[in-house]
Amino acid sequence: MKQEQQPIDWLRYERETAQEGYSIVCGIDEAGRGPLAGPVFAGAVILPEGCVIPGVKDSKKLTEKKREELYSVIIEKAVAWGVGFATEQEIDEINILQATFLAMRRAAAKLNPAPQLALVDGNRAPLLPMPVRTIVKGDGCCESIAAASILAKVSRDRLMRKVDTLYPMYGFAKHKGYGTAQHRQALLQFGPCPIHRKTFLKKILGSSYEK
Repeated sequence: MKQEQQPIDWLRYERETAQEGYSIVCGIDEAGRGPLAGPVFAGAVILPEGCVIPGVKDSKKLTEKKREELYSVIIEKAVAWGVGFATEQEIDEINILQATFLAMRRAAAKLNPAPQLALVDGNRAPLLPMPVRTIVKGDGCCESIAAASILAKVSRDRLMRKVDTLYPMYGFAKHKGYGTAQHRQALLQFGPCPIHRKTFLKKILGSSYEK
């Protein structure tokens, strides 16, 4: 007999931290660590106590249309929200992990009121001006992290659609900078453009490729 899957308690972590005395808690998540082009984005969200927004979950499991719809709902309901990013130049200079942490700091810095604690997706903690609690796969089980993931993803996708109008030969509006077969072929044909992450291209363009 197949065991029924238990429903996700989306407010578990917010409730636990409230019981520890943290009344202002934000969720933080990133979008765009893996692409070959464009910035890495991060979202930070403080939701009202007990707030569960129907449909909010890991942004990667939502359609683009649904993410756009939820983006508007999240920013309307949030106590505070912020989006930050680190550029492709910063990614090349300090590496993708540190650039992701930089984007998270920039997103968190926009929150007013300032959070007393941050719930961050993943297993690596960025240096923030408040305590950090990491949650592996937090975007799939924590309401505020999932909301932050949607803000980050939508913001990044909007930018990549704008970039597509400047460099239409790469197809950024479709793949958002990820290393699809179409994108790799365009790189071989046209070479990189200014928004490509040069440190990500050596495997495609060869070891002789200069930064």
